[in-house]
Amino acid sequence: KVLKTVEENKTVLDFVIKQLQESKLIDKIVVATTDLEEDSKIMDYSKEIGIDCFRGDPKNVLKRHYECAKKFSMPTIVRIPSDKPLIDPTIVDQNIKFFNENSYDYVTNFLSKSTFPSGTEVEVFSYNALEIAYKNAMLPSEKEHVTPYFSNHENKFKIKHIENSENLSNLRYAVDRPEDLELVKIIISKIKKRPILVKDIVELFNSEPELMKLNQNVNKNEGDEKS
Repeated sequence: KVLKTVEENKTVLDFVIKQLQESKLIDKIVVATTDLEEDSKIMDYSKEIGIDCFRGDPKNVLKRHYECAKKFSMPTIVRIPSDKPLIDPTIVDQNIKFFNENSYDYVTNFLSKSTFPSGTEVEVFSYNALEIAYKNAMLPSEKEHVTPYFSNHENKFKIKHIENSENLSNLRYAVDRPEDLELVKIIISKIKKRPILVKDIVELFNSEPELMKLNQNVNKNEGDEKS
């Protein structure tokens, strides 16, 4: 799905990367995909746009992240799922800034009661914390979703949940279903400035509230429930 087109020849993955390149605090972007043959397209695409690509375990995503961070010697990891084409770089930097200025192992904006829109999820964690999770995680959900080990073992880590000044958890523009993709295409076509920020999308939804109905029946927690 990350190679689905959202604007002319630009894909979901391309938008994720372009939005993240507007971050002032990210040093390096690496696409961490699987070693399945079908994902060779993602590696080729990453090379084409000049982004490093790491390939690893298709099911144990925790292992893939750990090996990627180790290969690229990353002391701090900012994890952005590739189905968030409208990730807001200012929100990314807000989380990174808090992590850098405080002694936390894991900082995120979407634990159990997120106040941010679905599609703006950010996770920042140390390599040391990632290594502990990798060496100790037992549950399939902890391996598939990378970071549940942290919240499942809060006594081992210093965790911070960042909240938004306004509760926008009713908004959704992550790309899980065709309806989500259609909504993202419309948002991108209607907002001409780049990067596209949450405030821009909120303004659009306020002026055209019917847009929010396009994907209102999609289950936000589908992936977690399956795992």
